[in-house]
Amino acid sequence: MNFLPTSSCRERQLWIARAIGRAIDPPATANRRRAAPLEPLLRLRDISKAFVAGPTPVHALDRVSFGVSSGEFVCLLGPSGSGKSTLLRIAAGLLDPDSGAVRFQGEALSEPHDDIGFVFQQTNLMPWRTVLENVLLPIEIKQGRTEPSDHATALDLLRLVGLDDFADAYPKQLSGGMRQRVVLARTLIHHPKLLLLDEPFGALDALTRERLNLELLEVHTLQAQTVLMVTHSIPEAVFLADRVIVLSERPGRLVADVAIDLPRPRTIEQMGEADFGRLSMQIRRQINGIGDPQRGARQPSTEDAD
Repeated sequence: MNFLPTSSCRERQLWIARAIGRAIDPPATANRRRAAPLEPLLRLRDISKAFVAGPTPVHALDRVSFGVSSGEFVCLLGPSGSGKSTLLRIAAGLLDPDSGAVRFQGEALSEPHDDIGFVFQQTNLMPWRTVLENVLLPIEIKQGRTEPSDHATALDLLRLVGLDDFADAYPKQLSGGMRQRVVLARTLIHHPKLLLLDEPFGALDALTRERLNLELLEVHTLQAQTVLMVTHSIPEAVFLADRVIVLSERPGRLVADVAIDLPRPRTIEQMGEADFGRLSMQIRRQINGIGDPQRGARQPSTEDAD
């Protein structure tokens, strides 16, 4: 099954540019993103969080600090229970930290923001609404109604994710991968500056997950989309990210910030190369507690708390 329209690369770029309402030059955008570090779009400083569960609190996060710059793709990795999803919800303004601060676009964040899109593990589509109606839902909630231009944008986004032929279908008629692509289109409908993904492809089969990763990279590159994504998969993190943040076991602490120095655009063939294996092993050692400070990894510094 083709995931993107079977047309030239430039035609695909134009489809995406129309869908997001801007005209961009993908290579130039990518080069600018790598050429000069920008002021972080998102900054988390000394984030700690505990939950009351019985007689003693469960400490989920302990003084986690890092930033995500505009156009970056950052993955959060760590053992189960290390607070990754909790941290993502704090970054979205959905959950307050016990201590520490979140800044988005230079301002304190304490509630959900229109410029932040969140894709949860569950697809949470409205079963009584068609695919097109689900994609348009954020516009209806925000504006109280939709315009013809909103319908055109929604159809472009469905074309982008290969579902324009399913605009009138209902969620129960779609596979798991197709439903997750509807969610991605719905999240992009309001042009978020920051996209937060909580292991969105974790329940999918390997081949579908691989195709969706390629699609996500296409959106990231052509839109210069800033992404912070939780995953349990080391290969997925290395394949997608510019940086991988590694959290320790509970309570989650930042133990490594690994720069992924693989060239873009990423290809499936890169997963069999030596550099890909080196980076994957480096991250695996950090997760397993070996703490091997190899090339490309850096420990948290005072800069991360600024």
